[in-house]
Amino acid sequence: MRVPILATMMIGLLAPLNVPASAADDEEGFVSLFNGVDLAGWVKRGGSAEYAVEDGSIVGKCVPNTPGNTFLCSEKEFGNFVLKLQYKFLEAGNSGVQFRSAARPEGGGQRVYGYQYEMRPGGDMTGRIYDEGRRGHQHGVIWLDAYTPQDRLDAAQASCRDGEWNEVEIQCVGPSIKTWLNGKLVVDLFDSFSMKGFLGLQIHAGKSGSVAWRNIRVKDLGESKWEPFFVKADDGSYQLADAKFVLPEEWSFTEDGVLHGVHSKSQGKDGLVISTKNYDNFIARVTYRMQGGNSALYFRAEETSAPWVLRGFQNEIANNGKDSALWHTAGIIDGKTIPGRGWIVTNDEFVEKVRNKDGQWNTTCTAAYGDRLVQTLNGFCTSDLIDEACEKTGKLGLQMHGGTDCEMFFKDFEVMPITDDMMKLIDRTP
Repeated sequence: MRVPILATMMIGLLAPLNVPASAADDEEGFVSLFNGVDLAGWVKRGGSAEYAVEDGSIVGKCVPNTPGNTFLCSEKEFGNFVLKLQYKFLEAGNSGVQFRSAARPEGGGQRVYGYQYEMRPGGDMTGRIYDEGRRGHQHGVIWLDAYTPQDRLDAAQASCRDGEWNEVEIQCVGPSIKTWLNGKLVVDLFDSFSMKGFLGLQIHAGKSGSVAWRNIRVKDLGESKWEPFFVKADDGSYQLADAKFVLPEEWSFTEDGVLHGVHSKSQGKDGLVISTKNYDNFIARVTYRMQGGNSALYFRAEETSAPWVLRGFQNEIANNGKDSALWHTAGIIDGKTIPGRGWIVTNDEFVEKVRNKDGQWNTTCTAAYGDRLVQTLNGFCTSDLIDEACEKTGKLGLQMHGGTDCEMFFKDFEVMPITDDMMKLIDRTP
């Protein structure tokens, strides 16, 4: 049986003893992560910064000219949640709040990596999302929320109270990540690189820096799970779940669960994997490797009588700069051709930077939420657009294009539906 996408809210799972009165006491479902007395429930990782409890706050202090960023990390991990806290810079420096994060061995210690809510004196860039120790500063990309409107960033920065307490809010629900600064929305992002991890309070390495945090409280909203289309049967073989083959003779699973497809130029029809369900709001991903031909991750598509069967969106797989581009294809219904819209968005120059070449694996991902369509390739956003003309529901699918010699390898074809309960959280305002 599948695990439900959004677990029942888990309230009161973290209840430290002797917690003093705090903001959490007045907010239904929130629990304190800091008892106001000591650092119970937290562990330090990374560099040499020092953390202590002072006047009911956690204070982190940079040890000048020592290597490595330092993080005070929660012992508990969170998947879907709302985190609220207050911070104040006591000494200028660089800081942040980690979430859905993890650590790996590095040198003689641990290297923290994962999503980070940026914090800077004066509010500059505060609330933006940096990927600490992972995707940050790769391919010229600093911020994961590269499509955030400048006027929204300006409004959030203007709300910052330098040298005073400021309000942070971070919400993660499935692939949706949203941040606020003093009640001003900063980031509204869809990203699926990690879905669970610890929280952390960062002190950046450098010449100076000291930050105080207080009223740290969280509402635990459970955890979202991917639903796989490739599943292992009781006999150890692999098969489709909630999906079907078109031209099944062209498809087979390897012993380790990779779907292998071989399509001949003489075959005018498309070879396809098509979901048996329609999906409206969701995030879907697949990892692929190709040996010539043309392919796609279909979404919000309908079955027609055309040789290529599906009409709708294609997240393009072409082994060139069109990977992750959006194409909208035509169909044939009741003998009539229903036109497609062609290329909706392309980003060839950036795609050529982030795609893996020479037959290597790539992971492409589509998030569809109402009129919003977001594409990522190998974890980097290639497009984020509002398309009011888009279909609102339809099938997911994998394609081997007809009329061309094509060989494809697919693994980890998965979907995470965004339920009505998730949408209520995603669409809420503080």
